[in-house]
Amino acid sequence: MINQPSRQDILDFVAENPDKANKREIARAFGIKGAARIELKATLRALEAEGLLQKKARRFRQPGTLPPVTVVEALAPDDQGDLFLRPMEWDGEGDAPLVLFHAKRGDPAIGKGDRLLVRIAKATGQDHLYEGRLIRRIGSTRGDKPKLLGVFRKSAEGGRIVPIEKGSDKEWRVIGHGVNGALDGELVEAVQTGPRSRMGLPLAEISARLGDPMAAKSVSLMAIHAHGIADDFPEDVIREAEAAKPPVLGKREDLRDIALLTIDPADARDRDDAVCAMADTDPNNPGGHILWVAIADVAAYVVPGSALDTEARQRGNSTYFPDRVVPMLPDGLSGDLCSLHENVDRACMAVRMVLAADGTKISHRFTRGLMRSRASLAYEQAQAAIDGTDHGVPEELVDGVLRPLWDAFGALKQAREARQPLALELPERRIELDEAGQVTSVAFRDRFDAHKLIEECMVLANVAAAETLVAKASPLLFRVHEEPSVEKMESLREVAKAAGLNLAKGQVLQTRHLNSLLQQAAGRDDAELINLSTLRAMTQAYYGPQNFGHFGLALRNYAHFTSPIRRYADLIVHRSLISAHGWGKDGLSLRDEEQMADTGTLISEAERRSMAAERDTVDRYLASYLADRVGGEFSGRISGIARFGVFVKMDETGADGLVPIRSLGSEYFHHDAETNTLTGRDSGTVIALGQRVLVRLAEATPITGGLLLELLEIDGKARKPARRTHRGRPVKSSMKGRTRAKTAKAKIKSARKRS
Repeated sequence: MINQPSRQDILDFVAENPDKANKREIARAFGIKGAARIELKATLRALEAEGLLQKKARRFRQPGTLPPVTVVEALAPDDQGDLFLRPMEWDGEGDAPLVLFHAKRGDPAIGKGDRLLVRIAKATGQDHLYEGRLIRRIGSTRGDKPKLLGVFRKSAEGGRIVPIEKGSDKEWRVIGHGVNGALDGELVEAVQTGPRSRMGLPLAEISARLGDPMAAKSVSLMAIHAHGIADDFPEDVIREAEAAKPPVLGKREDLRDIALLTIDPADARDRDDAVCAMADTDPNNPGGHILWVAIADVAAYVVPGSALDTEARQRGNSTYFPDRVVPMLPDGLSGDLCSLHENVDRACMAVRMVLAADGTKISHRFTRGLMRSRASLAYEQAQAAIDGTDHGVPEELVDGVLRPLWDAFGALKQAREARQPLALELPERRIELDEAGQVTSVAFRDRFDAHKLIEECMVLANVAAAETLVAKASPLLFRVHEEPSVEKMESLREVAKAAGLNLAKGQVLQTRHLNSLLQQAAGRDDAELINLSTLRAMTQAYYGPQNFGHFGLALRNYAHFTSPIRRYADLIVHRSLISAHGWGKDGLSLRDEEQMADTGTLISEAERRSMAAERDTVDRYLASYLADRVGGEFSGRISGIARFGVFVKMDETGADGLVPIRSLGSEYFHHDAETNTLTGRDSGTVIALGQRVLVRLAEATPITGGLLLELLEIDGKARKPARRTHRGRPVKSSMKGRTRAKTAKAKIKSARKRS
């Protein structure tokens, strides 16, 4: 039986661990699992209701304290030269406490008015209560105002800027010289210059004209600007990249005789991983395999403290769009010296892994080497070569390199099956563009064994890197994926139950339980919905210096090692391996170690920013593709329910559109958040996740990526169109409304009789 912590135990933990004060971390600290979490949740609610704890952004803290990560404004230095920071938000009594700024080597100059995101800790034995360290500078109240992006609409006295974000209705007014020559309908960048004007809109000044928002090149450009993704490199970064030289053997291990090759998407812009396999000749390992994974040695070119390093850390990762890539590193490195092109010498970090016949990793060793790729293949090409169809790959590569790889893959599949990582099957959309950048088709990417082979090789190499660094007690950034919350599992269980499926309850959750649900759904019409609902129930993965395991992959030790060209986390892991093995002076710096937690936070946020930008771009391309099909009918499935409407994923393109609640007719629909349903008050009609629907495309807005739909059929049954008022809005009705109407009619009839 699990002993619940006392109320004081919880309060003490929150006070001593402000950066770990969420429900999951509190449960972890006191060893609370399964159903025992319900009692913990009740205790936390009671402490919150009594005012002993406050909850914000899923973290608890004591009233009158600052959160561990907060936004502050820098004050002017005091007479001792110390720089204090004032929190931008404070809900305690009296004035907000000041935070003493602790600058680290490499931090930018901070001046009065700068807005900063800082990690704070309580000060001990000092006059001030808190001390803070910089995570990143996010703006200023002294001149460099945040950029706005929108479409300019001209008027007699200037104009206004309308937003491009889906669902946003905020606008800005532009007058006089602030127009800066912008034309009506142009995409513009602007800065806010004043508070609300007499017309109720804040004033702005246009700083850059970006051209036609409907032009093909503008689609990804809008996402880049809207999400603050840096798309050009400072001059000092370019200079450092241009000064890089091709690698020499030196003290590296010569791996050029190993038949490594790369397998990537046909449109790959960089190649940072190569693979090779062969049968193990050791008689003690019958049926075993030797697997090599070689990764571009980016650490040899991007050294700690350099301009390249500072810029790469700030970007966090490369961002990929259908028409372009915004790289983490300049093209001279990402597309050339750090890319493992065929038949050229390239610096690499490689791991040699010995596998048993069942795919279990027996041993591994890392090396810093020099390699030469035998070929650069596309997934489709490698798969065709194995399948014996038209491929264009030399037979000596097929027999000598690809077939041994597929043999090793067969073993890896056995190990995967035994481990039971989460086996989601979600189709990936592929947007095809012509030379002018216009969408020609939207399809779903084919998924071959070649994709799965590379994935398994990379996962195993990532595991080997994490295990090595854990064994050597070397600092690193883990790729962390924590188990889903009890609440999300209950929601998933409701979805499964509604579909007639079962998700096990009353035991410690493992990925095999979720896989059982996915297997029950396999081959069914609602399989995609069950997969999507399972994905939504998962927590978001992140980078951090503490090892909480990877739930989705069912792995205890996991770190990203295989993509340093496009992910800064992998570069940190490479540096840690260099330091742990004593391979050079370009390993982890003291600053890298001190900033490890902050770097994890920074690049996790960058990853989410890139994902949002990529998603927005796809939405805009889809809206553009469907714009000339407004009025057309599409089949689909309900993928989301909200108070304001129903989301539908359309079969043909995978695009998501919204059926607004107002378009469902005059009937009032009650939203039940627990069961994720809308229920008609009069008809009893239930609208739920997974239902098959037929919709009409009512509106497609390429600038925002928004799609509005009209619901025609649910599960094959026709819906009556909404009754409209003279203003074109649906008539709302309720039981009270109809009662009042009947009463009014009765009074009129009675009055007529009396007269």
